Amino acid sequence: MHTKSFVYWMVVFLTLSLASLAYADEGMWMLDQLNQLPLDKMKAAGLELSSEQIYKLKDAVVRVGASGAFVSPDGLILTNHHVAFGAIQRQSSLEANFIEDGFLAKSREEELPAIGYDVYITKDFKDVTAEILSAVNDTMSYFERYKAIEDKKRELIAACEKDQPVRCEVVAAFGGAKYYLFTYDRIQDVRLVYAPPRSIGEFGGDIDNWMWPRHAGDFSLFRAYVAPDGSFAKYAKENVPYKPKVYLPISTKGYKDGTFTMIMGYPRSTLRYRSSYSIEVWQNFIYPFQIDMAETQLDVLEAAARADPELAIKFAGRIKGINNRLKYNRGIMEGLRKSKILQRKLEKEAEFKEFLSEHPDLEKKYGDILTRIGEVHDELKTYIKKQLMMGSLIYGSELLGLAYTIYKWGIEKTKKDEEREPQYQDRNIPLIKERIEIAQRNLDVQTDMVMLEMLINKAADLPAGQKIEVIEKVVQGKTGKARNKAIKKFVQHLYKHTKVDKLDERLKMFDMTVKQLKERNDAFINFAAALEKEFQVIDKRSKAFNGAISKLRPQLIQAMYEWKKVPLYPDANRTIRFTYGQVKGYAPRDAVYYNYVTTLKGVIEKDKGEYPFDVPECLKELEQNRNFGNYADVDLGDIPVNFLSTNDITGGNSGSPVLNGKGELIGVAFDGNWESMTSDYQYDSNLTRAINVDVRYILFILDKVAGATNILDELDIR
Repeated sequence: MHTKSFVYWMVVFLTLSLASLAYADEGMWMLDQLNQLPLDKMKAAGLELSSEQIYKLKDAVVRVGASGAFVSPDGLILTNHHVAFGAIQRQSSLEANFIEDGFLAKSREEELPAIGYDVYITKDFKDVTAEILSAVNDTMSYFERYKAIEDKKRELIAACEKDQPVRCEVVAAFGGAKYYLFTYDRIQDVRLVYAPPRSIGEFGGDIDNWMWPRHAGDFSLFRAYVAPDGSFAKYAKENVPYKPKVYLPISTKGYKDGTFTMIMGYPRSTLRYRSSYSIEVWQNFIYPFQIDMAETQLDVLEAAARADPELAIKFAGRIKGINNRLKYNRGIMEGLRKSKILQRKLEKEAEFKEFLSEHPDLEKKYGDILTRIGEVHDELKTYIKKQLMMGSLIYGSELLGLAYTIYKWGIEKTKKDEEREPQYQDRNIPLIKERIEIAQRNLDVQTDMVMLEMLINKAADLPAGQKIEVIEKVVQGKTGKARNKAIKKFVQHLYKHTKVDKLDERLKMFDMTVKQLKERNDAFINFAAALEKEFQVIDKRSKAFNGAISKLRPQLIQAMYEWKKVPLYPDANRTIRFTYGQVKGYAPRDAVYYNYVTTLKGVIEKDKGEYPFDVPECLKELEQNRNFGNYADVDLGDIPVNFLSTNDITGGNSGSPVLNGKGELIGVAFDGNWESMTSDYQYDSNLTRAINVDVRYILFILDKVAGATNILDELDIR
């Protein structure tokens, strides 16, 4: 199949329930698709902007871990509390616990560095499909195809970044049928301005996570800084606030049932165009593995946190993130079973095969496409458990991850920059060094030792044919207590004979050659070297799989288009997207209906006096005295807290601005509902909902709880 045969909007009917664009709220649309949307219908629903005006909003919407948006002319960024949590945690201590107590900078001088955070603003993007696919031909093996595409990506990125202070990325769309080159401005000086106390920002905790009704004040504020000359520079005292091209005005007029809404942000990933073979791998291999890993890692981290208040602060971010992923994976597994997505996908593919059998010309072109996709997934299943386990080993243990990065860099630095793995190119080395330094803040060697012992025990359970050789040498066929003893002895040896736990030593090792590293005889470096030897084999097979998919999936897309001829949007890939919808409740089951908004009254009703339902006394007093200021909703007679909309979002959209038809900010997206956990595979207009924090609750907290008049004064509140 030649990619040029694709019409610009050629996408497929691969979602299970879509037969047309009847579900108008569905879609994470690229910004060059805006003119293809039903603008007349959107304007009838409440849109007052042109497609050109919507496009310009991209200058206000940023990627900052997940998503966020400029809300003042002085670089103030509104995002989620859980998005900013890493910055909050890294600045917290027992003496100044910003996680529990919150944080407010009453002046610019009091703003704290958001360690580990950068802000990316989409500057431009263009279709580079022709350039990428010019590097491949049908005589290549799958691995050769993968390598040719990656080489061409590196070439385009290098040319894009040459002589200009930008960050460039090449991303695939429609399974590899199209490629885009994105150019970003990268702001490296990001500072924490405000975070609510945990009892507001994380109200409901993991119990309420992914659930409706919600009552969380899930928001925080950063500020972006640049050098006095306007260039993008690292943190420096003399830096000045960034002046965005566009910032969002805030509306306190609220919304009603059916109010038009827009969301722009950076959704991370969806799987709506996957074959049954891909779904089967995720359902039977990847999700169960991730659940098992999350549960066991949480056991280690939570036990350490319970025993030591200082460790509770250090591990707060990791625990929060793992809990979030665990609940998501459990929910999606439940959703996959209930909705029978795999079975329904198989039925659709059977219909597709029948269609091909009735059209000999198409059967000649596409008759074996599903078979070939099935073959590469069968090959994937022969090593995927080992691949997943090796990833968990390398990045589940802080010290092993650091040792692996150091050793891998020792290998990669001997290559020409354009021949290295992308993450080890010169453009990324400062980022790697920064991560190596930041790691020291939350490192606890004793906990890491317990974690690695647990991970190696898990690795020793891998099935025959997927064993990790270096670990098999440790256990030597032992089982039960004997195996546990051998693993414990090995782990103790690693931590006793290493200097990877010391920051200054890590930085020295980072500058060493492989020969110099081996001469040090550091136990962790040696372990990382043994794992890397095996990882290379797995990595080559994985790249061959990706090369195959980049060839086969676009062919399936083309074939499905020939069958259904339905225009849709590409899967999410962490690039900026636009989605529209309306404020709306939903009926999750028989005789149950959920309203579209929650209020401060509901916050008080959930109060139990202890985490995660511990309402601050000041909030109780404000509610009791009805000291609502100008932030109450007239119809509700109360402060609106969270609300639902039909906007199509996913992970990465956290912190995305929710806008009304005028382009005014009315809320911030922070979650999805439990009943739509499978929305990464299919959008259901009856159930799929975005959960958003109302901007009036944000203003109410800033004003009445925090007394943050300095922040309120710089906002454009309408």
